[in-house]
Amino acid sequence: MQLVNGWLDVAVRCPSPNFNARPDVSDISLLVVHNISLPPKQYGGEFIENFFQNCLDSSVHPYFETIEGTEVSAHFLIKRDGTLVQFVSCLERAWHAGLSSFSGRKNCNDFSIGIELEGCDDEPYEASQYQILSRLTQTLKQTFPKIVDARIVGHSDISPGRKTDPGPSFDWRKYRADLSGEGK
Repeated sequence: MQLVNGWLDVAVRCPSPNFNARPDVSDISLLVVHNISLPPKQYGGEFIENFFQNCLDSSVHPYFETIEGTEVSAHFLIKRDGTLVQFVSCLERAWHAGLSSFSGRKNCNDFSIGIELEGCDDEPYEASQYQILSRLTQTLKQTFPKIVDARIVGHSDISPGRKTDPGPSFDWRKYRADLSGEGK
């Protein structure tokens, strides 16, 4: 696994229009773990990809009407089966964090990489998702050395009270053990 011009060589590319230039590419120093499922608590299909590409058909499900016109993206999505999808180059600013702050700095999108896990707060994630997430995280840490373990957080950590993901079902202990080599 390696990044070439900000794109991961093994990821399925699904370019999103929802990004812009980072203020300072050398400042990439935070990794944010999210979750998403569309419709909520339903998995599979192309709804997430369509949402991040601004082409989600709002007539397909009532929930989709509530998010119509929302322009968001993440750098990566890890689907339930372990498929890794990339929407935005890591060198660009994806729109995943929204109103956020970390260590006194606002606008986390400026200096972070966002990874979505297909899932929800209260249902376990799949083993394949943890495996891919750990491998991806190692690659990102090697490429962007300012991303250290203490700067790997959940969306809930940078937007407390507004966001809850990746939720209590995300096994931080397992993820951190995998990163340290103890989980292998």
